[in-house]
Amino acid sequence: MSQFDKLLQRIRSLDKNMRFDELKKVLEHYGYTMSGPASGSSHKTFRKAGCYPITIPQHEPIKKTYVEMVRDVVESEENYEEDN
Repeated sequence: MSQFDKLLQRIRSLDKNMRFDELKKVLEHYGYTMSGPASGSSHKTFRKAGCYPITIPQHEPIKKTYVEMVRDVVESEENYEEDN
């Protein structure tokens, strides 16, 4: 099992020790781009054409609700890949 597969497994299990960089890696893998406000906020927004934006605070530990949002992205991307 690759490191990326292990990372996806941790997201699916809603691991409470997820880091911002790990969630960022997964979202960027699925085509999301990160942007942050010019004012220096700790919240980063991930965008992908045709999808709702996801805003995640850049601090540790990441709350479960943000891991759930990324899990939903992973599941929808996997379902899309299966359909095509």
